[in-house]
Amino acid sequence: MQKLLLALDQGTTGTTALLLTQDLRVLGKFNVEFPQIYPQPGWVEHDPEAIWQSTLQAIAGVLAATQVDAQAIAGIGITNQRETTVIWQRATGKPIANAIVWQCRRTADICEQLQQAGHTDWVRARTGLPLDAYFSGTKAAWLLDHVDGARNQAEQGQLAFGTMDTFLTWRLTGGQAHVTDPSNASRTLLYDIGERQWSDELCELLRIPKQLLPTVMPSAAIYGLTHGVPGLPDGVPIAGIAGDQQAALCGQLCLEPGAAKCTYGTGAFLLMQTGAERVASRHGLLTTVAWQVGDDYFYALEGSVFVAGAAVQWLRDGLGIIDKASDIEALAASVPDSGGVVFVPSLAGMGAPHWNPHARGAITGLTRGSTRAHLARATLEGIALSCMDLLTAMQADLQRSIPVLRVDGGAAQNDLLMQIQADLLQTTVVRPEVIETTALGAAILAGVGIGWFANLAHAQAVWRRDRQFEPGAPEATSQLRAQWTAAISRA
Repeated sequence: MQKLLLALDQGTTGTTALLLTQDLRVLGKFNVEFPQIYPQPGWVEHDPEAIWQSTLQAIAGVLAATQVDAQAIAGIGITNQRETTVIWQRATGKPIANAIVWQCRRTADICEQLQQAGHTDWVRARTGLPLDAYFSGTKAAWLLDHVDGARNQAEQGQLAFGTMDTFLTWRLTGGQAHVTDPSNASRTLLYDIGERQWSDELCELLRIPKQLLPTVMPSAAIYGLTHGVPGLPDGVPIAGIAGDQQAALCGQLCLEPGAAKCTYGTGAFLLMQTGAERVASRHGLLTTVAWQVGDDYFYALEGSVFVAGAAVQWLRDGLGIIDKASDIEALAASVPDSGGVVFVPSLAGMGAPHWNPHARGAITGLTRGSTRAHLARATLEGIALSCMDLLTAMQADLQRSIPVLRVDGGAAQNDLLMQIQADLLQTTVVRPEVIETTALGAAILAGVGIGWFANLAHAQAVWRRDRQFEPGAPEATSQLRAQWTAAISRA
């Protein structure tokens, strides 16, 4: 019987299960969506039980679709939406409330109070993160404060906290393993990325009882064995865990300092591996843990473009310029350039390196001759220019140029966008054969965890390139970059 890896990609809107062979070929995948819950404006929740059911259904679905016997699964890797927070009863495994999703802004006031009290620089020095409602720590504190009896139960050790990797591992092991990895721990505001452990001082600041927290283990390790899971045999090791963007960095095999990847989805996430060196950004980027293998820690710089593929969706749904998202490539390619039109896609504010939450989208350079094709091309250019700003900031922080950018995500399949990106960056852009790099990273870590791969580098032999985009002459995009700088100031 051919042995396989099961990768669970637990995302914001659904859970995907993938089966991969030992040479990391995707044998099959199956996705199950679950409901989004919006109790009031700015609040976002998930039902943890719905996520667990989506996981079971995804596993059953991929096994049925591939007609694979579950006994063939040699190890499980988990990657997850980061920062989403759930607390549950240790005795029963039952959540005390819905999970608070990473997008939820209900703790913004708490973060603002901490900022006004002067804690911003102190927290960033220890966590690599700004004080923001995005991260898990204040979400956990909110649950303890607003669920009857929760804080008292937490102090007595009766409750368990986790991000979705921790919750799924608990469920998969029948409650035997309360664990996480450093890539997820580093997104909580509770983990000191220099000391590489939960911080008593950070827990005290955010009022989190330390007994609530999971054990932090390397990203490739045997976290526990399956027990009592419908559709899976007992004894399958959960052997790899990483947050989704770090898993994509691993799946792209960005194993050397300076290696970078960009995931183009609804937003765009650009991560650069910085090796054992924890680089403090001078340009508003996040410093985070990439992964830990054995005793070796790897750090990364991270920047986010809040609106990337979502800008294309806006052209489709808001303006009706295209019928489906994939139409944008042909429309944009029908003109040689954007005719002077510049689109700053800051429809939800600006992230790094500009950090302007009040910024709004801007379209400049319109003339009587501007057409929907020019706007379509300007949209692709706006996405690429936003990512250019991130990589320029990363190169400045690391003080080295980046010869190659590896790309993934749905919008990375747009050849024109990738060519524009290469031209603007003056960097080779490489797209892999396996576009599900988030799940691939989890599978690679699990492969290391169960001993299939001696180390991450061993997986290089089975990483396969789809297409490479070489940059054109820099003079061709110099005017566009100047127009972008002017447009940014107006957004």
